[in-house]
Amino acid sequence: MEAYKEEMDERLELTLGRLKEIKEEELTDAAYCRYFRACADTLLMLADILVNENISAKEMKAVNARLYEDICEEAYAKSYCNPAYAAEVFGEKYGRLLSAVAAEMRSAIPAAAEHDRQPFLIRAEYLLLLYGEVKSALEEEGQLPAYDNLKESFYYFVSDYYETESLIKVRGVTEPEEDFALKIIEAAKEFDPDILYMYGEYITENETELYKYISGLSDEKIALMADTYTEGYRKGFINSGKDLSKKKTVNIRYPIGLERVVKKAIENFAEMGLKPVIYRAAQSIFTTRNVEKNGYFGANPNRQYDYDHREDLALILDSQLLTRRLECLEEAFKAYREKAVVHAGPAVIETFGEEPFKPENKAAACRYNEEQRQLMARYVSENARINNTYIPGDERSFTIISFPVPEIGENFEEIFDAVIRINTLDYEKYQKIQNRIIDALNEAESVHVKGGGVNRTELSVALWKLDDPEHQAIYENCVADVNIPVGEVFTTPVLEGTNGILHVSKVYLNGLEYRDLFLEFKDGMVSDYGCANFEDPEEGRKYIEDNVLFHHKSLPMGEAAIGTNTTAYVLAGKYGIESRLPILIAEKTGPHFAVGDTCYSHAEDVKVYNPDGREIVARDNSVSIKRKTDPKNAYFGCHTDVTIPYDELELLEGIRPDGSSIKIIEKGRFVLEGTEELNKAFEEV
Repeated sequence: MEAYKEEMDERLELTLGRLKEIKEEELTDAAYCRYFRACADTLLMLADILVNENISAKEMKAVNARLYEDICEEAYAKSYCNPAYAAEVFGEKYGRLLSAVAAEMRSAIPAAAEHDRQPFLIRAEYLLLLYGEVKSALEEEGQLPAYDNLKESFYYFVSDYYETESLIKVRGVTEPEEDFALKIIEAAKEFDPDILYMYGEYITENETELYKYISGLSDEKIALMADTYTEGYRKGFINSGKDLSKKKTVNIRYPIGLERVVKKAIENFAEMGLKPVIYRAAQSIFTTRNVEKNGYFGANPNRQYDYDHREDLALILDSQLLTRRLECLEEAFKAYREKAVVHAGPAVIETFGEEPFKPENKAAACRYNEEQRQLMARYVSENARINNTYIPGDERSFTIISFPVPEIGENFEEIFDAVIRINTLDYEKYQKIQNRIIDALNEAESVHVKGGGVNRTELSVALWKLDDPEHQAIYENCVADVNIPVGEVFTTPVLEGTNGILHVSKVYLNGLEYRDLFLEFKDGMVSDYGCANFEDPEEGRKYIEDNVLFHHKSLPMGEAAIGTNTTAYVLAGKYGIESRLPILIAEKTGPHFAVGDTCYSHAEDVKVYNPDGREIVARDNSVSIKRKTDPKNAYFGCHTDVTIPYDELELLEGIRPDGSSIKIIEKGRFVLEGTEELNKAFEEV
């Protein structure tokens, strides 16, 4: 270990010395000289943090704005990280590559904050290699290196370090001793948000005000929030018949500002015998960037930046690189096999309320070609398979809960209290009402859904046939366990015979807006799609293919559900926050349909029962069943819900084998006998 540290220190000393020289040297091409000096400045600034292992929260606060100033919206127009600006300066081909490199240098921020030399050196040493290539060509040949030569060096930078980065990724998922965030949580003091700057994440008033608000809540309310979250996790194991006692770790994901709630949750998990593993949301070409964050995270200084760079891998992606990435991931899991198998799965806290994001599609940004889209679709599927092999899906569970942030507006505190009430609604009342819906739909062979007003939905969803209705159910009665808040019944539809159009006038999915989104289904598979976000319909199709279908040309309908949480629906309308609800809550405010894997993905063979003891038999479809014969084509690694709000719904009815109707919802109101109480929330408006 001491020898390794000495090696890192020696490499760091040499690297920093060379970076400082870049600032003094002149290149014959002034534009490239300015570019490399800017990148060197970024790394040298980060190095000051990297080597100062006793840096204080006050010092980190002082540099926080500087860490992100070049990609904040006002400065982004002239940032090398902006592919449009880089293309303007260097031309389209060179600009795309150099913009991707500049973004990758910024991904060393976590390494600096965590005083981890290796990830920092990987990036800094590559920049020096790239600089050397450009400098030599300009001096010896009087011109830039061939673009293909620079691209090749970038290719081998990524390929060579997939092994290292995969180990870092898997260690973060499985190793409880990786306690960087845990130390910050434990050091947090009430009403003093300065500790948040220690993460190295971008911190704004949104995070600090949330932190102070949470500090002012009573111990009882904090316990209520944390207990609802952790108890939902525990119930998820019980309700799915999985043995939590075999597990030793739980992955806690949260937005910065909720440390007090997380600290209480960690205590609760400890009583279940679980230690936390807490990792940072990914922000590198090795893990891909996304507008939506998965891990712990601060504010997003510029969501357009993440959107612009989400497909930087298109510069170099081929089948060989993809194979290398998957092999490295599998080898990393093998190295942590013993710790992976006792991992229980994620416990997620989300926040919502930020201004909705409307991305701009930039011509200069990297985009996958058709072959690369297919490769990425394969990667998503294989990545899910590898994860499931080492963290078995039939042995793990999850839970998700969500809270608003101050950015939601002046009614933040009222909305926050209302969301706590929604998260703690009487699940027994909902369980009884939802059981009535399940009883009714057990008589049906299909569900017919028709939109109202501007909504063009016309959909027929085929349902499973029951062999033993007394002991079986088609729909799961979803109360407040893995998906908080309470309020839905859901099923895996039969693909064959599921046909029609699903349409919503406006919806936000994974942080992105869609206007007039439609998905057409033939035998349960997406056959056509579009939206009105762009003048060119093809741009809309690409937008959906990238962000809803995740680079697949088609996906199956993996879930058909009926949301019953009218209280959440009314809350959203009362405060005008419909566009800011997370999918987690939005899906409970109307019928919703998911494209991608089923809700039972990788655990279809595990028997699941409703609270009344009936087994839910609709866990598979004709795609997921391929896991038994063709596992590589059984799963897609994605599941995206699209909700039709009650006010866009004309009719939802079950159709019996004799053609007679069982009306569940009509003109946006529940009409099935025994569900009338759900309409009371509408009357309170």
